[in-house]
Amino acid sequence: MTLYDETCFECSKLITNKYSTSFSLGIKAFDKGFQYPIYAIYGFVRYADEIVDTFHEYDKLQLITNFRTETFRAVEERISLNPVIHAFQQVVNKYGIDMELIDAFLQSMEMDLDKKIYDSACYKTYIYGSAEAIGLMCLRIFTNNNDTQYQALLPNARSLGAAFQKVNFLRDVKADYQERGRTYFPGIDFNNFTEHDKRSIEADIKKDFDDAFEGIKRLPAGTRLGVYIAYMYYLQLFKKISYTPASVILQKRIRISDTRKIGLYVKAVLQQKLKVI
Repeated sequence: MTLYDETCFECSKLITNKYSTSFSLGIKAFDKGFQYPIYAIYGFVRYADEIVDTFHEYDKLQLITNFRTETFRAVEERISLNPVIHAFQQVVNKYGIDMELIDAFLQSMEMDLDKKIYDSACYKTYIYGSAEAIGLMCLRIFTNNNDTQYQALLPNARSLGAAFQKVNFLRDVKADYQERGRTYFPGIDFNNFTEHDKRSIEADIKKDFDDAFEGIKRLPAGTRLGVYIAYMYYLQLFKKISYTPASVILQKRIRISDTRKIGLYVKAVLQQKLKVI
């Protein structure tokens, strides 16, 4: 089984590297023992997201239903012939990840199949499942079954996940609204998206970032730098979006260049050496 297990984790690592330069660089900054488990989390959530956002010529509801069924069966039986799910179930079982978190995540993916306009309650439910729950899965790994530490950092981990997801929503407004017909931010009319609307959203995101940073400083040493790097990337993206007029946000996707990401990576490493974090 050792070769099979390693191959499955390598599949999740490949998925992470192919889909996200930001998270790939952040994971490389973790101590070795944390890397495979986080790759497994990313591979799992990435492929679930692909079902709802990419596989337009297929029965998405059936695909996500099958994905859910196979995931829960794999966790119970401790094996799957799907390498992404197999790596994920190993992490779930090793670190005692709550099945409620997995269910909440999959529920949020299912919401994307037919939910187009989100009210405040649905928005909170979606943010929790699609982002905060993932942060809590990772926190279980970071705290290595230390429940006291997990509970102490839980609110900050939720804030970090929420900040990342809300920034994604702002970054992807054009694609979500114009191509998929989705409006995540409750009460916002993107046909009349104003600077006031944008500033209101940004104030909420800034609070999440501030809360998250307090938790990052208290993470175990072997994980702190990697999480801080991801935080730095998203904070920089958030700042760039903040400087961009509302009308432009609706016309193009704001990005951080790979060169800039490398610069932020180096800056984060130096800050750690100087004990800024």
